[in-house]
Amino acid sequence: MDRLALRGLKARGHHGVFPHEREEGQTFIVDLVLSLDTRPAAAGDDLTRTVHYGIVAEEVVAVVRGEPVDLIETLAERIAEQCLKHDGVDEVEVTLHKPDAPITVPFDDVTITITRSRV
Repeated sequence: MDRLALRGLKARGHHGVFPHEREEGQTFIVDLVLSLDTRPAAAGDDLTRTVHYGIVAEEVVAVVRGEPVDLIETLAERIAEQCLKHDGVDEVEVTLHKPDAPITVPFDDVTITITRSRV
C-alpha cells in the first residue's frame, strides 16, 4: 500500500470533559496517513482514481468543528470513520493533538494515535 499524509490540519473544537473546554473551545491538530493503492491514478494521471486530499482535509476539519465529545479517543475514532468512507482508502492512521489540554504541569502536547482499516 502507498501512504498519503496530511499533517497539521488545524480546527477549533469544543471537546473535553470540563465545562470551560466545551464553552471556550480550543485548537486541535490532526495528522493523517491514508493507505491506498495510487497506481491506477498515477497510470492515468486521473484524480478520480485516487482520494482527493483537499476534500478529506475539509471533512476532517468539519468533524473537529462538529458535535462535541468528551474524549480525544472518540474524536479520533470519528475522524478515522470519515476517512474510511472514501473508496480506495484501505487504512488510516490518525494522530490527534490537543496542545492546550487542561494539564497543571508544563507540557508540549497531548496526542492519541489510532489506526483503523476496512474490515
